[in-house]
Formats: sequence, structure tokens, C-alpha cells
Amino acid sequence: KDDVYTSIHIEEYESEARDTKLGPEEITRDIPNVGEDALRNLDERGIIRIGAEVKDGDLLVGKVTPKGVTELTAEERLLHAIFGEKAREVRDTSLRVPHGGGGIIHDVKVFNREDGDELPPGVNQLVRVYIVQKRKISEGDKMAGRHGNKGVISKILPEEDMPYLPDGTPIDIMLNPLGVPSRMNIGQVLELHMGMAARYLGIHIASPVFDGAREEDVWETLEEAGMSRDAKTVLYDGRTGEPFDNRVSVGIMYMIKLAHMVDDKLHARSTGPYSLVTQQPLGGKAQFGGQRFGEMEVWALEAYGAAYTLQEILTVKSDDV
Repeated sequence: KDDVYTSIHIEEYESEARDTKLGPEEITRDIPNVGEDALRNLDERGIIRIGAEVKDGDLLVGKVTPKGVTELTAEERLLHAIFGEKAREVRDTSLRVPHGGGGIIHDVKVFNREDGDELPPGVNQLVRVYIVQKRKISEGDKMAGRHGNKGVISKILPEEDMPYLPDGTPIDIMLNPLGVPSRMNIGQVLELHMGMAARYLGIHIASPVFDGAREEDVWETLEEAGMSRDAKTVLYDGRTGEPFDNRVSVGIMYMIKLAHMVDDKLHARSTGPYSLVTQQPLGGKAQFGGQRFGEMEVWALEAYGAAYTLQEILTVKSDDV
């Protein structure tokens, strides 16, 4: 709503053309085994144009690397033997959009050794591509208030299904009350009350750290605003229109979206790389690894008595050689 928690992200990707012992790499749009369709957003240099919309796996910078005859695949060797022609000894080492990195090309910078740009030794050309993404708030994103009260969004509802105040105003965000007693950060509740009173009075309140409003100040402000002392109000269920059994604390609180976004965390794998030592799948999203199934997770399956699932995870899905 109103794009309140929509954030803009700019990611930088770079591709460099180096000198290899078989010859220099080349940035070009002439790439083996890549159709014209994949090249339609590249300019004549083989670099993506600014303003293009890219998705996962699209080409950003076309680049080819020379390869020796030893690196030819069996099919290429066969063709080589039949037609007696030297296969094009280059392989495709283009820069592509990584998983979850799609967006709009915001800027492209090209550095050339010939133009006198400072480049690391052995690098002839360096291309930096900046991709900008607009991310709306979504389920699984992490948010926090000012009192260590962080949490993850579990559900986003249409406005008409949210609980509403007696005057019909729907509330923006609901927090689980269980987050207060165990962590004992009462500041968030006082901020709620103070914010609501300030909204009623139409004033701004500055409450500095470690020298903030005292409890008495909060009660006085509430009375001044003509609110009840516990600052609770009747809430109506947006789905049924019935009032909730108990009165609920409603107020104004500062909430901010944190950098741990679900788009960055999302990771899935069917098969992928394995560790040379243990023959188990690698860990982590960057290595395209598997999900770690730790001791506690094993206990959970044991408690369920899910014997076959457990056996499969410990053997077939791991280091079953």
C-alpha cells in the first residue's frame, strides 16, 4: 500500500577480459552456441544496453576465452576428424545474471587498458554492470522496531481483512504479543502508547535515548489526549466484523525493513556440486549447496518416526557412494 516498504537495490556485477596463456579473452557479441534471441539486448560490443530488463540467466557481457585442443569435447573432436576443420577454439565465459538478480540495467561502465584506465595486471578490459531492482515488501521479509523487536512477515492480507478501529481505520501491522513478555522490551509498548497520544494531540514528541519519556509522562500525555489509561481500544475482526474478546493495544510505532530479504535468502537445489573430501553436497547459497540437515532436524524426524525419510536424507541425499 502506497509503496511504504518498497526499497530500491543496486547490484554491481563485473566481467574482465584477461590475457590467458592461450591468447587474450575477447568481449564480443559473437558467442558460440548462443542464439540471436539471447543477444537482442546486447550492443555491437557485446555489452548489455542501459535500460534493458533482464531476468535470471540472461547475458550481461558476452565474452569468449580461447581454449586449447585438449579441451575439445568428444563431439568437437569427432567433427574435427570428419571435416578436418579446426573448431573455433573459444568457449563461452560470458557474464550472466545470477539467480534472483534480475532487474533493469541502470548503468554500464567500460574500462580499457588502451584508454589509460588503471586496471589490475593481466586485465585488458573491465566491464561493470549495475542492475537496479525494486522490491516490494513480501512475506518472509524481516522487519524491526526500535527495541530489538525484530520479526518476519508471515502473512500479508488485503486491507479489508485487517482488524479495524471503531472509526473504521484498518491497522497496518499486527505483532505477536508473545514477543513482549519473554524479551521484556517494554519500550515498544510505551512507544505505541506515546505515538498514539501524539497522533491524537497532533504533536511530535522527541524522546532521546537513555533520557526518554518517563512512565508518568506517558500517562499524562494519554490523559491529555483523552485516551483511557491503558491505551487499549476495541478492535473489530475485518473478516467477520465482530469485536475481539479483549481490548487491544493499538498505537503508532516506528518500523523499518531490514536487509535480510526473502529474495536473497531463497535457495533451492536438486543436484549440484559435492565436497571432494566427504562427497557430501557443499553448503551455502553461493556454492549452490544443499540444505544442512543438522542433529536437531534429525531428532525431529526421529520423533515423528519418519524412518524412510530419515534414511533417505542420511544416505541418498548426502554421501551415499
